[in-house]
Amino acid sequence: MCHLGARFTGDALTQLDFLPTDLPTTPLSDTRARRLARELDAYWHNPAHTFDLLFVPLGTPFQLRVWHALMNIPAGHPTTYGALAKQLGTAARAVGQACGANPLPLLIPCHRVVAASGLGGFMHAASGAPLDVKTWLLAHESRPASWKPTAPPPQPSPASGRGRGRNARND
Repeated sequence: MCHLGARFTGDALTQLDFLPTDLPTTPLSDTRARRLARELDAYWHNPAHTFDLLFVPLGTPFQLRVWHALMNIPAGHPTTYGALAKQLGTAARAVGQACGANPLPLLIPCHRVVAASGLGGFMHAASGAPLDVKTWLLAHESRPASWKPTAPPPQPSPASGRGRGRNARND
């Protein structure tokens, strides 16, 4: 449904990036990548799917605290940067920066955090293809579990910066 790049450290998934559609991908020859593909397929078919694989986000203690809170936001029920900041006892801008630095979008659903008066940003972008992806993900998650997507999610352009030059990798 979309091109994603994955980085593993040992058995743990440590990074997931949206890739430009014109970037060649590699076959899923690795067991970890095949398992990730199955988990992502389950999410595309049921946005309430809980990912069942080892993933380890690498970040600061503050980022880890924000990312943990993001994993408690249910699909189809976005919250605002301000509400999450209040819950964590911090500033909305700090929450937004931690969301933008999220190395595992989808698994840590930073797209479920929106601005009080609009969409907000996504992957450190305030416009363009990343926001198209965020819009698609929010719409996908607002559908009943029986709904099947009729079109793949929009793809970031090569100029989006996120995932540029990356492919499925094993470290």
